[in-house]
Amino acid sequence: MSIIEELSNRDRVFEFLTPAVSPVDTRHGPILYMEDVNVSFDGFRAINNLNMTIDDGELRCIIGPNGAGKTTMMDIITGKTAPDTGSVWFGSRHNLLTMNEPEIATLGIGRKFQKPTVFEALTVFENLELAMATDKRVIPTLRAAMKAEFRERIGEVLETIGLQDLRNQLAGILSHGQKQWLEIGMLLMQKPRLLLVDEPVAGMTEQEMERTAELLTSLAGKQSVVVVEHDMGFVRSIARKVTVLHQGSVLAEGSMDQVSNDPEVIKVYLGEEA
Repeated sequence: MSIIEELSNRDRVFEFLTPAVSPVDTRHGPILYMEDVNVSFDGFRAINNLNMTIDDGELRCIIGPNGAGKTTMMDIITGKTAPDTGSVWFGSRHNLLTMNEPEIATLGIGRKFQKPTVFEALTVFENLELAMATDKRVIPTLRAAMKAEFRERIGEVLETIGLQDLRNQLAGILSHGQKQWLEIGMLLMQKPRLLLVDEPVAGMTEQEMERTAELLTSLAGKQSVVVVEHDMGFVRSIARKVTVLHQGSVLAEGSMDQVSNDPEVIKVYLGEEA
């Protein structure tokens, strides 16, 4: 069968349409393991003997003052920054320090930056459709080849992010909060095992913050979710376990009540709010 005939065969399920299943193995431990990680920039120790584990299906909140190392930590996990020393493992099989950014993303780690980056000239549905395809050269054949199961997958994600009634609306006219949810949905189309979310409620209305809390808590269990956030009210609404970073290392860890009553956390971060 020629390539043209293969592309025109609507009964064929193309590999690029099949969401990758992460091969990460968590049978013998956490999904993310960081041990004795250090990173310096021009003599400044951004990450200082960082040790942290994230369990499979866990929702973890990461808090800390500016310069605590939160962004650098995510850069290391996603392959953007290479540490000077230490170990970073995804499950028991995958050494993330030997992999580049695309390889890590394909493995099942998704990252949501603070500013939403959606395709504003496309509809909500088209954004999710594009996120599902990994080979952008065959986008013109996408609709012709798409089977019901993939449309169902998009429908499931639309329902999860609460945008099912806006599926045909251009992403450019969505509210700030709706764009954030759409980008989370685009990541969910890749079926990540670990989702890193950076300050998801910055600039949101109170109603949007409540909906975002519902969304992130609904994802826990299906994926591991790590949320970096400064809004303590929002953290309290979703927190199950909280890690406090300070000067590149873990200052405290536990429930929100435990860390908010920790004298060192109060001193370096919570201050008057506590």
